[in-house]
Amino acid sequence: MTVDNAAPDTVPVPVPETVTAGFDDWLADLMGWLRIPSVSADPAHHGDVLTSAEYLAEALRRTGFPTVEVWTDTPALPAVYAHWPSGDPDALRVVVYGHHDVQPADGEERWHHPPFEPRVIDGVLHGRGASDDKGNIFMHLLGVRAHLAATGRTAPAVDLTLLVEGEEESGSPHIGQLLSRHAAQTSADLIVVTDTGIFDADTPSVCVGMRGVVSGELHVHGPDIDLHSGGFGGAVLNPLAELCRLVAALHDDDRHITVPGFYDGVVEPTTAERAATAALPFDESGWLSGPAQSRAAYGEAGWSTLERIGSRPTAEVNGMWGGYTGPGGKTIVPTDAIAKLTFRLVGHQDPAAVMAAVGAFFADRAAPGARVEMHWEGGGVRPLYVDPTHPATVATAAALGRAFDGKPVLFTREGGSGPEAELAEALEAPLVFIGVMTNNDQIHAPNENARVDLLRRGCAALGHLWEELAGLDRDFAQR
Repeated sequence: MTVDNAAPDTVPVPVPETVTAGFDDWLADLMGWLRIPSVSADPAHHGDVLTSAEYLAEALRRTGFPTVEVWTDTPALPAVYAHWPSGDPDALRVVVYGHHDVQPADGEERWHHPPFEPRVIDGVLHGRGASDDKGNIFMHLLGVRAHLAATGRTAPAVDLTLLVEGEEESGSPHIGQLLSRHAAQTSADLIVVTDTGIFDADTPSVCVGMRGVVSGELHVHGPDIDLHSGGFGGAVLNPLAELCRLVAALHDDDRHITVPGFYDGVVEPTTAERAATAALPFDESGWLSGPAQSRAAYGEAGWSTLERIGSRPTAEVNGMWGGYTGPGGKTIVPTDAIAKLTFRLVGHQDPAAVMAAVGAFFADRAAPGARVEMHWEGGGVRPLYVDPTHPATVATAAALGRAFDGKPVLFTREGGSGPEAELAEALEAPLVFIGVMTNNDQIHAPNENARVDLLRRGCAALGHLWEELAGLDRDFAQR
């Protein structure tokens, strides 16, 4: 192997050996980061988001990144930028994206251990952010050290940039401003997103699709004051009953979404894609009793559970409230009722078009006497699909396969959403996903965790990734 930018008298050390030797210190460093409650959704924790950014920045400096900055010059919560130039004039320019903010840790009575006091028990790291996304983004630190040791280089084989934002869990509302202001520092031939997972611990896979999402509240206003249900009930509109009627109208008996035009832009999976999904080693009963904690699979007729999660759009009710909810009874017709709704999008669905269609759907069906309004949260997130035959996707799968002892790497789609489509558009670059989260990690839920052996494999995969990508021509981005 010809090594550019090699240190004198350097003897290459295989990636697994470097990962093994440095893993305990790396894990201790990660656990220090997990202790910081960087909850972007809660203004009371915005100072912790800054502390989290500063912690990561210092860890990146210790790793060897010559340029590290904490960005606070936009309305966005603090983001971390790091850059390590390859030194090779034709090196691929790679921007790694992830986030350091975490979900709220509400429902602490359901946590087996305090959410921000991380601990390892029986090979599992417990704590908020262990998987999503601190554990996965932190893998890059040990991964790049392993890459340098294995290649004998003094700088990565790619021009390596990390962009770790601080408000992904709040919908990345300022990611566009962040990228625009720092366009010169984030130019890229390829984007690597480290905020996804694998099919399961024994089945390495690369994500090739993320759903988009729009979120909002449906408000139904009835009488202008709460009314005595004996004197007025049955004679005026009850907004809670009307809310339930409208929400129920979103689906037909086959659980198809009834909003006119909602399916415009949906790209149906091909016969080959459906066959590949069906061939995945999915234990539905184990999934139901395990991570789903449910008693039956349920959803759009004609599609499997995995297809419903990754390939189909959804309409979900996240919460409903109104009227009296205290102890005992209070016989009223309430004045207002509200439901929180989210719509997951796939293919080429346009968030703006979906929001317009949903708003018109409710307005057209509102009963006399009801004032019905949809209040949307931002402009939504577009879905993204990655070509599994793209050279960068193939190289990513090869790196992951090396970390999993040569096991075949499959391609899957995930049901979550993030700013990936906006990233790809803003940077005008193709995108790949790599990460080691699993459905058992209880992401966004109490008792979030990550298997330590998978984090170790993830570090190794990233140790292999830059060498795999360095062998590609930069013009692949034009594909």
